[in-house]
Order: sequence, then C-alpha cells, then structure tokens
Amino acid sequence: MFDKVAIVGDTDIVFALRALGVKVFSPKNLEEASEALETIEKENFALCFLHDKFLEPLKDKREALRDKFCPVVVGFSDYRKVTDHLERMMRDVAIKATGSDAVVKRKEEDERR
Repeated sequence: MFDKVAIVGDTDIVFALRALGVKVFSPKNLEEASEALETIEKENFALCFLHDKFLEPLKDKREALRDKFCPVVVGFSDYRKVTDHLERMMRDVAIKATGSDAVVKRKEEDERR
C-alpha cells in the first residue's frame, strides 16, 4: 500500500515535519540522498519531497522512478535562497548609498551575538 510521505533535505529545514508523521531523510551528501531515494522506493512511499539541490544531480534516479506508479517525487526549495538573495541586494544598496557595506556587516555582527 502506498500511504507514506517522505522528505529529503537539510535537517534544519525538514526536522519539524517528523511531528506530522512525515519520514525525514537528512542526507549529508549526494550519495546519502541517492540511498534515501532507494529506500523510499523499496518501502513503497507514495510521495517524496526532494530538496532542489538534489533534483538535478539525482535526475537519472528520478527519471527511473517516473515509470513507476509511486513514489511521486516533487522538488521543493527553502527560505535560504530568498534570504541570501535579499542579503546580497541589501549589501548592494548599502554600497551604492554609502559607498560601504559597513552597515550590513555591523547588523550581521549584532545578530551573531
């Protein structure tokens, strides 16, 4: 029976989903992510959310799964891309406005404390 959901991604993003009954895989590298997909296939999962950093490198495995009824593999992205982009944008604005990114650096130092 296909009734399980899995998610493959970084621990800080996916760990909380365990409380919802989602099987969480937090691979440290591409090899572990590949092994997670194999496990997901063998254990008859219905749906797998795969972090977008693994989508392209695991394209062959995903294509092989496409011919099967399950699991359906869906990519997802996380907030870090957006925050990284915003940080770069703010740094550029600070440099254009003041000629320096000292304001942004000072804020980053304050947040680390």
